[in-house]
Amino acid sequence: MNWTKLIENRNRLFWLVHSAGWFGFALVHYLGSLLHDLRDIFLVIIFLNAYAGWLFSIPLRYLYRRIWNFTPAKIAMIVICTSYVTGVLWQIVQNINYWEIYKHGYRPDFLLYYTKNSMFSFSIMLSWSVLYFGTKYYQMLQKEKQNVLQANTVAHQAQLKMLRYQLNPHFLFNTLNAISTLILIKENKTANGMVTKLSEFLRYSLDKDPMKKVTLSSEVDALKLYLDIEKVRFEERLQVKFNISDDCQQSLVPSMILQPLAENSIKHAIAVQEQGGTITVSVSKFGSDLLVELSDDGPGADIKNGNLYREHGVGLSNTKERLQALYHGDFSLVVANNSPKGVKVNIRMPYETGKA
Repeated sequence: MNWTKLIENRNRLFWLVHSAGWFGFALVHYLGSLLHDLRDIFLVIIFLNAYAGWLFSIPLRYLYRRIWNFTPAKIAMIVICTSYVTGVLWQIVQNINYWEIYKHGYRPDFLLYYTKNSMFSFSIMLSWSVLYFGTKYYQMLQKEKQNVLQANTVAHQAQLKMLRYQLNPHFLFNTLNAISTLILIKENKTANGMVTKLSEFLRYSLDKDPMKKVTLSSEVDALKLYLDIEKVRFEERLQVKFNISDDCQQSLVPSMILQPLAENSIKHAIAVQEQGGTITVSVSKFGSDLLVELSDDGPGADIKNGNLYREHGVGLSNTKERLQALYHGDFSLVVANNSPKGVKVNIRMPYETGKA
């Protein structure tokens, strides 16, 4: 039996719990009758009384549905009154069953005797009503909780996608401008290669789901595409080094996590120096963590407490927000001065492997 589907089907769940409850009522009364050495025929009375209770309590469900949006005071008053009336009617039936079957057609002298022990039946019906409302409120709270979780998930996904697709428009502008220049000077082969790399890089950036991680090897391949495009602009002024441990090749990282870091280095280190510079990407494993470092040998920057302060800079803050959304605090991103000069960004994240 699929219990999840059963719980989600409220109508089916009601009938199951309703029937199980009255079966339990009958079972408790039967066990109690064993202590009093009653005749076997009393088992029939127990069954009939439980069945009568099962029938009498059904209309309460439909009544309570209609008053669900009433004020708490009105609901309480209606529940008490209807539980009492239903309990009295049920008790009359129980008394008749007992007198007719166990007492062989006994009739009381006063009609009031037909309602004897009504308070006990009232308490049973009131308990049924309280359980009904309690179950309904619990289901409502669970539904609200599920809606909140779903809304948070949607918002989380939207945030990740927004952060993920914040490609720097200057990169596209500069690349297209470089391609245009290459075409004008009739460097068509170089321009064609640059267009091919740009299309592959954009396809990678748009195809990868921001909610999923990719292998480090594929992320490095995408970074190489980006750097190859930039090399057309900077030529020998841009040098790149990769130091990646073999056991980290298949580790999982957020897609497009390296590109904004490299873009920062190109903008603030390579482009501002006449001789250009070198970008170094190092990845290693330490215990259960993956350590990623991207450094340059540029002029450096204003760094305080592991944070880089640049006007209008969004690359590092964007990266940190994505890491927070994916790892919920189980990460670190620290910016420091490189030796002998430049800036380095160190990222620590959980070492994960598996299907990307």
